[in-house]
Amino acid sequence: MNPHAPQPISINSLLASLWRNRQLTLQMTKREVVGRYKGSAMGLLWSFLNPVFMLVVYTLVFSGVFKARWGVGEDETKTQFAIVLFVGLIVHSLFAEVLNRAPGLILGNVNYVKKVVFPLDILPVISMGAALFHSLISLLVLLVAFVLFNGYLHWTVIFIPLVLSPLIILTLGLAWMLASLGVFLRDVGQTIGIVMTVMLFSSPVFYPITALPEAFRPWLMANPLTFIIEQARAVLVFGHLPNWMGLLIYFLVAVFIAWLGYAWFQKTRRGFANVL
Repeated sequence: MNPHAPQPISINSLLASLWRNRQLTLQMTKREVVGRYKGSAMGLLWSFLNPVFMLVVYTLVFSGVFKARWGVGEDETKTQFAIVLFVGLIVHSLFAEVLNRAPGLILGNVNYVKKVVFPLDILPVISMGAALFHSLISLLVLLVAFVLFNGYLHWTVIFIPLVLSPLIILTLGLAWMLASLGVFLRDVGQTIGIVMTVMLFSSPVFYPITALPEAFRPWLMANPLTFIIEQARAVLVFGHLPNWMGLLIYFLVAVFIAWLGYAWFQKTRRGFANVL
């Protein structure tokens, strides 16, 4: 492979690259996950303890100190509020973890650009794999807590992969774009954290959509996290079927944005070595 030659940008080339490099992606994802806890006494156990601590802290602060309620019923308990809140945090964390790291993916792997021939386009996929691992652990904590507090699980939990899939595709597209922009515009890495914080508080993570006046709700729905958070709560917490038409439209838009991000990455990757 000539790193200076024009790179393919079609969806078929994207899928072929993901399939061709699947073993490398899996191995580097494992290394990414294990390396995060390397040297710590409890190792991977932290991936389980972190979401537990986060769930407890947010429950105490929002339902204990601020007396926040979700409005799911007059007999709503602190544990019900915590579970609804935690679903939103899982979705946002998956989105934010990948995009916060995206601008530094190429900058942090200069050797892959200059010294070896490496499929750079899989770096965002590796980052997504590590984020998915931690999200799955958090989801496991959520399901265990739900069973402990309620004694059952809704059968609709089987739809959670379908609910999260469009967000994963969308996030990958944005990650490819940010990974490229981070090479040429170093300020991107500084501003993305601010953007993720804004998106956290402009999505229904800590409050229901109904808490906002009608005039502001369209702005809330414009946040790409809002629909996924609401659908995840529907299948995990309330036992409702997902909005199939909404998911289909979201999926099609996500695929288009993913292709745009991949195409941008492929078109600009020839300039990485010159800048680095």
